[in-house]
Amino acid sequence: MAPDRDKDTGRYRKEYPVESFLQAVSELEVATTSKVAKKVGCSYDLAYRRLHELEERGNLKKQEVGGSFVWQEI
Repeated sequence: MAPDRDKDTGRYRKEYPVESFLQAVSELEVATTSKVAKKVGCSYDLAYRRLHELEERGNLKKQEVGGSFVWQEI
């Protein structure tokens, strides 16, 4: 089944379930935003937005390490 198109832009839209981000964080030894994005298969920007949302919900916490964010489960 082909992905749906966004009605406003006409671009193909992919869904990335929240569970994919949580699973990536739990499986990665050091879960940086870049590594989570690669594991989930999405852009860095989308990964950061989703991870930040999960942090606001209380599912994750982040720590800045050498200019990168490292995400951890709570």
